[in-house]
Amino acid sequence: MSKGIQAVRGMNDILPEETPVWQFVEDTARAVFEEYGYCEIRMPIVERTELFVRSIGEVTDVVEKEMYTFEDRSGDSLTLRPEGTAGCVRAGMSHGLFHNQIQRLWYQGPMFRHERPQKGRYRQFHQLGVEAYGLDGPDIDAEMLLLTARLWKRLGLDHVRLQLNSLGNPEARQAYREKLVSYFSGFRDQLDEDSLRRLESNPLRILDSKNPDLAEIIAGAPSILDHLDPESAAHFDGLRARLNAQGLAYEVNPRLVRGLDYYSRTVFEWTTDRLGAQDAVCSGGRYDYLVTQLGGRHVPAVGWALGLERLIALLSLGEAPRRAVEPHAYLVVVGSEAESEGARLAESLRDAVPGLRLTVHCGAGSFKSQLKKADRSGAEFALVLGESEVNSGKVGVKPLRSGEEQFQCEREALAEFLAGRLR
Repeated sequence: MSKGIQAVRGMNDILPEETPVWQFVEDTARAVFEEYGYCEIRMPIVERTELFVRSIGEVTDVVEKEMYTFEDRSGDSLTLRPEGTAGCVRAGMSHGLFHNQIQRLWYQGPMFRHERPQKGRYRQFHQLGVEAYGLDGPDIDAEMLLLTARLWKRLGLDHVRLQLNSLGNPEARQAYREKLVSYFSGFRDQLDEDSLRRLESNPLRILDSKNPDLAEIIAGAPSILDHLDPESAAHFDGLRARLNAQGLAYEVNPRLVRGLDYYSRTVFEWTTDRLGAQDAVCSGGRYDYLVTQLGGRHVPAVGWALGLERLIALLSLGEAPRRAVEPHAYLVVVGSEAESEGARLAESLRDAVPGLRLTVHCGAGSFKSQLKKADRSGAEFALVLGESEVNSGKVGVKPLRSGEEQFQCEREALAEFLAGRLR
């Protein structure tokens, strides 16, 4: 291994042999989103720090411990985005996208959190996110979940399970918070350090603790579903009725909370038992008050995000389809005249055959060595252009996979031949 400059810890390279499955996931997701009428939005990687402090919450782990924050040369505090929703809301407010409009949006790209790197969790990670603004009924919540179920089906995933909960409106959530503080205060001597800290700042997060020693205490905590406001209870009933009507299986989990403060009403997670402790594949919910929280008028909203690294790790456990990246043909050129003529031939073939993947040999080399490289490329055909082919107006075609014999093809007929053999 080279002893030169190494990658920053927790920020990984995605190598050429890995990118096909990434492209497969991204292309599949894009197709599904478009089928449901969602449009792509692209936001900056860097935002003002106050955006995340005001939206995510000052006492969350993300803001307290995990953000990459720095001062620029103007003295402004900036942060590498740790998640996508806050930036999406900021962009929508900046450009008037929410004024008397319904928006269905999606985005993808890198996010940054200074966490302890482990399998499926990195300091630079990639998210896909889907968000809808301007709709407050349970029908859009159901659409989000049905869209996600369709994405799993297209990706060939059949071992993800949906968990569902409601956090109610802010008033109901505050009342429930007080009940949790009262309940967990009776177990102070048994709570771990994180839970003691959360008891004062964000007691709902105690319900999300992975400490097995607290499982029995958490199981006895009051259920938020018993403390919902009437409107949130009706909304949750409406969502479940729609999912039941569509036959989409789910589990109601009253202990499910989200790590970001802006969630209200519906929250959900798609989980798997195939990735060990990192069981959440996709998470989201409603954030009806976030636009107001950031200084805008009231705009109801719902959305989700998934980590691409974790999803791709899950796909790699099965037989994930991979996009073909091998060339259809590899052009072998022998001699200076063939090199010049080969470049012209290659461009004319690319013009004539849309989608043709054609690699032209570069770097000289003997005919034998070039054929070896053509074979190693995975191409179906080697196209041979030497002095005799240049003079005769033909191109040698050597099938590399089928066992057929090499033959000569008129240059004018080559494009038609290749178009008929594209795989």
